[in-house]
Amino acid sequence: MNNPGNPENHSLCPRDPGDGPIFNDLRNAAPDVTAVILAGGKSSRMGGVNKALLKIDGIAIIEREIAILDGIFKEIIIISNSPDSYRFLGKPIFPDIILGKGSLGGLYTGLKRSSNQRCFLAPCDMPFLRSDIIRLMLSNMDEHDVIIPRINGHLEPMHAIYSKKCIPIIERLLQSDDLKIIHLLDEVDTYEIAESSLKQFDQAFDFTMNVNTPRDLEMASIKSAQITP
Repeated sequence: MNNPGNPENHSLCPRDPGDGPIFNDLRNAAPDVTAVILAGGKSSRMGGVNKALLKIDGIAIIEREIAILDGIFKEIIIISNSPDSYRFLGKPIFPDIILGKGSLGGLYTGLKRSSNQRCFLAPCDMPFLRSDIIRLMLSNMDEHDVIIPRINGHLEPMHAIYSKKCIPIIERLLQSDDLKIIHLLDEVDTYEIAESSLKQFDQAFDFTMNVNTPRDLEMASIKSAQITP
């Protein structure tokens, strides 16, 4: 097995389905937004294996994500309590400010550590991020506290943009041990990206796919082969 920290692997880059002529003209188009990757969790359904470092087409999932995010965001930070696993990526790594609070705690840390007023949140196991969909979300920020996709009637809180204005409410939720990010959305100005808008870029909504199980990894490898020319 190749070492994900091998410098040779950084020459590899997944094809971004959202990459087109406009992509190259709009690199680093979100100077006031930080990308936050949550690299925590127990990976119990993956047998305890670090999902972020699982490879699809020879590239670790977290490297695939960063390859896309680097084209959009000037600042990318990783939230992890195992920093040594991710130092090879060359990005700032921050541990949870409050341990044991799940994704909501990770979002809280990301917002607190970000140098910008907004954060784009993604987990470390989402191999098919798309620049065009992220840019669509960025274009709808206005003064909203949260910008989030809705697909098949469900919101996608792990692929969303959050404002630091959410911090006081998150702190209250953390104190009461109410750890569902979805509960935050009931108390802030939330703008939903409609499914019809998302379908223009990704008919199958592959951009929201998580790799949680060995079967997911197998399916992701198949999808990647279909995307890559």
